[in-house]
Amino acid sequence: MATFSSKLPLAALFLSSLLLHAAIARELVCENLPMDLCAFAVSSSGKRCLVETYQYGEGSAVDYQCRTSEVVVERLADHIETDECVMACGVDRNSVGISSDALLEPQFTAKLCSKKCYNGCPNIVDLYFNLAAGEGVFLPDLCEMQRKNPHRAMLELLSSGAASGPVSSTSETFEAASPAAAPAAAPV
Repeated sequence: MATFSSKLPLAALFLSSLLLHAAIARELVCENLPMDLCAFAVSSSGKRCLVETYQYGEGSAVDYQCRTSEVVVERLADHIETDECVMACGVDRNSVGISSDALLEPQFTAKLCSKKCYNGCPNIVDLYFNLAAGEGVFLPDLCEMQRKNPHRAMLELLSSGAASGPVSSTSETFEAASPAAAPAAAPV
């Protein structure tokens, strides 16, 4: 005859299984994310989430919403970036759109290229790898220059044409981040 204590591990296993199935069944949809988790998240469909502004009508206040971009992230879905990676890489979850212009800031590039970010936060590195590639810059080379001589890295980036002009809209900024624009796969 089985006792209550021998049934407890079986019940815990069953409950764990139910919770796992519920978690797997739940889809990550960008439009359902709170604003403090939107930027640097990847939906269940593998598309990047982004913060956009919108206005209900003329003269009304501008508000923010989390939207699904058309940029697909290969090998990564259902991902919400950790606070540790956000801090280590020097990114801001409140950014509206993401641009390669950040690569021109030495402090940002230093954080992005730091071991903690570059080796531990593949989602953010992949995003900026593709943004840099859209500007004709190979991020691993930029990071190597950043480690050796930060001032020279900025000169190289500027001479590559990455600072040739502003990006006109958020969607164009993200289209530049398309994996197809990258010459090679981002480091993992």
